[in-house]
Amino acid sequence: MFIIVAVLVVLAFFYGKSRGSAFGNTEGRLHSLPYYHGYFVAIMVAIPLLIIAVLWPALSGAYIENQALSALPDDLMPANELARDAVMRDIRLLATGVITDPVRLSAYPEGVRSAGSVLANLQSISGWLQLVIAVPVGIASGFLATRKLSVKFRARNSVERIFLALLIACSAVAILTTVGIVFSVIFETLRFFTKVPVTEFVFGTQWSPQTALRADQVGSSGAFGAVPLFIGTTLVMLIAMCVAGPIGLFAAIYMAEYASPRARSIAKPVLEVLAGIPTVVFGFFAALSVAPLIRRWGEAIGLEVASESALAAGIVMGVMIIPFMSSLSDDVINAVPQSLRDGSYALGATRSETVKKVVLPAALPGIVSAFMLSVSRAVGETMIVVMAAGLAAHAVSWDLIETFNPLQAVTTVTVQIATLLVGDQEFDSAKTLSAFALGFVLFFFTLILNMIALHVVSRFKEQYD
Repeated sequence: MFIIVAVLVVLAFFYGKSRGSAFGNTEGRLHSLPYYHGYFVAIMVAIPLLIIAVLWPALSGAYIENQALSALPDDLMPANELARDAVMRDIRLLATGVITDPVRLSAYPEGVRSAGSVLANLQSISGWLQLVIAVPVGIASGFLATRKLSVKFRARNSVERIFLALLIACSAVAILTTVGIVFSVIFETLRFFTKVPVTEFVFGTQWSPQTALRADQVGSSGAFGAVPLFIGTTLVMLIAMCVAGPIGLFAAIYMAEYASPRARSIAKPVLEVLAGIPTVVFGFFAALSVAPLIRRWGEAIGLEVASESALAAGIVMGVMIIPFMSSLSDDVINAVPQSLRDGSYALGATRSETVKKVVLPAALPGIVSAFMLSVSRAVGETMIVVMAAGLAAHAVSWDLIETFNPLQAVTTVTVQIATLLVGDQEFDSAKTLSAFALGFVLFFFTLILNMIALHVVSRFKEQYD
């Protein structure tokens, strides 16, 4: 289908372009250039073909699968939706023809193999029928488009309107996707709060989401106090920003104000290599190198350090975030007009005074935005915390030193979301729904950070000529 669409569109373009050229040669001056006529005809051919290519599988797929299921014998007919999905997976696999080994084929019942053959035949017929319908429709649409071509035809305006509609549609898809994600999280969060009170979730000091899935199982009723998760997330984030904030900002100042072009050409790419390292590698580094090193140092001075600690995870996470902080800050500092620096030097200021009193205040809104983006990156990190900080949520006590102890194992919101949604889950239980509530908290926290960054930018931004 893709090849047919591509061939018809190319032929339509050259035919429309040749018609436009012919009009210009025989009838006078064209309103639009010939290639706009070609674009118009090609687009009018492509639109119905693409609509058929998208809608045909969606409309025919369910019917074809039902026909394949009806070919099953009565003893293999699925009794419920879960069994139906399992049987359809086998039928689809057999329909692809990738299993050719007789031993593997014999593992499937004869009825399932027959249903797979039926599905393959129906899919082949459906594909050919799609081509039989699509090609005449595309040609007819192109023929109608060529009927509109003339010397005075505003092909350029039509093409630009079509592309404008396409751009609006793409923007709408992005917006609707965001809205859909938000509302899906909100709806599941509201379902969770029908099972667990909001006050228990927001102010509860114990987190133990294990619950019994069925009435005949022995299990805990669960504790869904998210305060330990909020504390763990905040603790790891603060440690990471204490590492990434100063180092990233100072690295940006050096590369923008002090480094020679040669040093900058070497230091900036090397620093940004950190951004391309997978987070699982940072997690291995934290678990196998940093955490044991911190534990040995702590034991050497008489401190009790857990094998998995918030300090190890925070330090490595800070190293991971350094490229984000430094690269964004470097771009902001370089955007400060050189005339401000020249004016400061003309008044007798040194380079360090110029950086402190002129450049950094001018770049403050961008630096704050970079800092907020780095905080969001730290809050959303999962793999490093899983491997280096632990999974257990400790109950919160009135002992602030113990509660905010960076040397003990902690867990974060993102880690718990990943843990709760791993494996087969029942999406009617409070345990699974709590992951959506935690996701809503992360979304709300990120929204607050963005609002703060926008406020700072609008409050302190300066306009330069």
